[in-house]
Amino acid sequence: MSLEVRAATPEELERWDELTVAVPGGDVYQSRAWGEYRGRHGWRPRYLMIDGGHPVLVLVRPWRWIGGAGAYISRGPVWSGGPLEAAADRLDAIAAWLGEHGVDVVSSDAEVPVETGYPDLLRARGFRQIEEIQPSRHRLRRALPPGLDEAALLAELPATVRYEIRGAERRGVRVLGYGRFDAPGGAGEGIEPPAGGPLAAAEIGAALQRLYAILAATAARRRFRLGPAEGFLDWGGHAVTAGLGFILEVRSPDDELLGAAMFYRHGDRFTYAHAGDVVERRRAYPGTTHLILWRALELALREGRAEVDLAGVDVAGRRRRPQAGEPMYGLLRFKELLGGEWLELSGNRERVMRPWRYAAGRITGRLAGLAADRRPAPAVPARAP
Repeated sequence: MSLEVRAATPEELERWDELTVAVPGGDVYQSRAWGEYRGRHGWRPRYLMIDGGHPVLVLVRPWRWIGGAGAYISRGPVWSGGPLEAAADRLDAIAAWLGEHGVDVVSSDAEVPVETGYPDLLRARGFRQIEEIQPSRHRLRRALPPGLDEAALLAELPATVRYEIRGAERRGVRVLGYGRFDAPGGAGEGIEPPAGGPLAAAEIGAALQRLYAILAATAARRRFRLGPAEGFLDWGGHAVTAGLGFILEVRSPDDELLGAAMFYRHGDRFTYAHAGDVVERRRAYPGTTHLILWRALELALREGRAEVDLAGVDVAGRRRRPQAGEPMYGLLRFKELLGGEWLELSGNRERVMRPWRYAAGRITGRLAGLAADRRPAPAVPARAP
């Protein structure tokens, strides 16, 4: 069966986020804001429509010096239900269309559960499993069934978690919210607006800088790589301003920064995207991270969301549940205590159309990366304020 693939019309672009982010299963990485952000950093966003009514954002990266390109369908095409055979056919049609338009390889990491049989459908269409571009392949989800209220949700948490949350509240720890909040009356009880207002660009920018400083301190301590501040601040500012995300910041009674987190808002869920706390203040103010996530759970109920995605804990080389004694096991247990349920996802799948040019493109990309690494690196903060 041949499916039509075409560029989105101006009218469809006006409604793009309604079709790719706001729908069940939607994702901010299929939004116009994400496409425009990546377009400012070397990618070419293509906004396509398949079979008359299925949108997909494709990010195309030209190879250096040799022509051709690679393409990445970040967290897409979005699957909002319906026959998975049809969804696999749409990805098949996109790959064929991209191949006809100079793309040599395409990867897709739509968040579709393994148990649906999606991996087998893609394998039959020439897609193979590859390593993830996102940090994790799988995720933990905290479901919020209809009719659940805040009192019942709190009662479901283990006593140790409730103790941490209430202890932080008794110590006078405060939570500030930055961005748009969709619940009636805004963020609601327990989340304060910053002095300049939750939608003030200056407030959002400053909160993102403080969050990045915390992330940089964590990266230095745990020895993992963190992307440049410029990209984080660029994307974060656009995401929060567009209503695709929000920031929660935890402060002591005397206004000392204790921790912060950024959440994405898409489909029927929030996603716990970037977070950290100030290590030096943990002993004086325990429960910071528990309080952030509790406020996010309360907010999700107020906005009528069906779940809070607690993100993943698997890492390269171990795309499975961490086991006792492994570095990520403690994070797994932390998220499970909050009610997180392990969700096995299909992961990143790739189809190669022109192997020879794909191989050459990877070599030129590495050479260009080595040249970039020799340039002076921008200064980044070494620790949280």
